[in-house]
Amino acid sequence: MEIIKIAETNEDILKCRRAIQALRPSLSDAIYLTEVEKTLADNRQMIFIEENLEAAAVTIFETGYNLFRGKYIYIDDLSTLPEYRGKGYAGMLVDWVLDYAKKEGFDQVHLDSGVNEARTDAHRLYLNKRFQVASLHFVTQV
Repeated sequence: MEIIKIAETNEDILKCRRAIQALRPSLSDAIYLTEVEKTLADNRQMIFIEENLEAAAVTIFETGYNLFRGKYIYIDDLSTLPEYRGKGYAGMLVDWVLDYAKKEGFDQVHLDSGVNEARTDAHRLYLNKRFQVASLHFVTQV
């Protein structure tokens, strides 16, 4: 069984680079470490499954509290490198977050996912993990 690790060092964060860039291709090598460090400093954690000295799959999640959600976790990023898909790694990471939420007394776990044909497998995973489509997410550029 694969072990899920918490990224605690720059070495760990760098192991996750390719998996994060698969989801966030605009995150170039030149800015990757700085941007991830800023993200993690804002109440977030990165967890990953390592294979062949790199992260085969990774997730970044934030924790917080607000009036609408109560004490919540929001999964910002969940990515598996293409060559490691189909091994159940994304599901293992989601299960880890859900177990952590229960253990730490969180009320809800949230995530958003883009809507297009390429996201079908991700949506199947979320529905199988008992996530519900609860809202539409609106955004505007300023």
